[in-house]
Amino acid sequence: MTQDFHDELVGVGVGATGLPERFFDRFMFNLHPTDAATPAVVTGFGHYPARDVADGYVIVTDGKQQRNVRFSTELSATEGHGAGPLSFEVVEPNRRWRLQIGSNATGLELDAVWQARTPYWLGEVDVTNDDGEPTKFAHLVQSGRWTGVLSLDGAQHSVDGWYGQRDRSRGIRTMAGGQGLHVWCQAQFPDRSVGFLLVEGRDGTRLLLEGAVLHENGSLDEVVDVHHALRFDALDLKDGVVEVITAAGAAYRIAADATAGGGFMAGGGYGGHHGRPRGRDHVESDVYLLDGSVDQRSLDTALTDRVTRFDWDGTTGVGIFEFALTRSASYSYRPNQ
Repeated sequence: MTQDFHDELVGVGVGATGLPERFFDRFMFNLHPTDAATPAVVTGFGHYPARDVADGYVIVTDGKQQRNVRFSTELSATEGHGAGPLSFEVVEPNRRWRLQIGSNATGLELDAVWQARTPYWLGEVDVTNDDGEPTKFAHLVQSGRWTGVLSLDGAQHSVDGWYGQRDRSRGIRTMAGGQGLHVWCQAQFPDRSVGFLLVEGRDGTRLLLEGAVLHENGSLDEVVDVHHALRFDALDLKDGVVEVITAAGAAYRIAADATAGGGFMAGGGYGGHHGRPRGRDHVESDVYLLDGSVDQRSLDTALTDRVTRFDWDGTTGVGIFEFALTRSASYSYRPNQ
C-alpha cells in the first residue's frame, strides 16, 4: 500500500496560499454492517481555503427515515480537524482515521476508527463540461473496516468489523450539463472491493470511467470496461446487473438489490451547497420519511448513495451504489448490455 497521497486536508497556512477560489479538499466515509443495509451512516467534510469555509454533514438511514444534519463555519475559526459535531484525526495516512461525531439532531453519536483493508485507487478526473469550464481533481477511493461504538437515540451498537468505504477528492470540480447517468459503485465482498465511477452523456456516450478491484492481499486490478442493465422506478434505482471488466481480464457479473431506500445526498448538501459561506457555527437539519413522499425529483439533487446488497457468483456483499439520472426530459436510461 503506497503512501504517496497527502492524506491530511489542505487548510489555512498548510499549502493554501494562492489556491483558486473554487479549490476544495474533501472526504466522505460511510459505515454499515457487512450483512445488512441498515443502519447506514454517511458523513463528509471539506475545506475551501480561498473561501474560508469548512463544512460537512451527517446522514443516518434506518429503513423508515433518513435524518440529516449539515454544518458550516469559517475555516480560519477551526484547528483544521472538523467542525460542528464532527472531528477527525488522520492517525496513519492512508491507513487509519479516527472519526468522532458528537451530539446532534440526527440522534447519532460515533467514536470509531477506520482501518484500511485494501490499497487505495487514485485517479484524476478530467472532464470538459458544456459550459467550457473544465473539471479536474484528484479522486481516491479505499475500502476498510471499522472498530468502535455507535449510539443511535441512546442505544449503543458495536461497529467492529463493519464495512467502510472512503472517498477523498481534491482540486476543482464543476460537473455541469450534458450528463445522463452517474454511477459510483463500491461493492464490498469479504476479500475485495469492486469499485468504479462511470459517467455517461445524455446520448449514452461514455464521458468518464475509472476504478479498480481492490484486494485485501494488497493487489489492485484496474477497471477497463463496465456494462450495465439497471431497473429504475422513475429516477430511483431498484435493482439490476453490472459487469465489470478488469485489465487482467477478469469479469465480475454483479447483481444489485437497491430496494433498501434512503441515501438521498441532498441531505448532505450535495445540491450545490458545499463551500458556500454561511458564517460561523451554522447548523441545520431535517428528516426525510422513506414512504415515497421524498424522492429524487422533489429534492434539489438526484444523487443517491444507497446501501445495496450485491451477489457475485454466489458470494454475497453489501456496499454503496451511488447513482443519479438527469431530470432532463431529453434523456431516458439505456442499458448497454
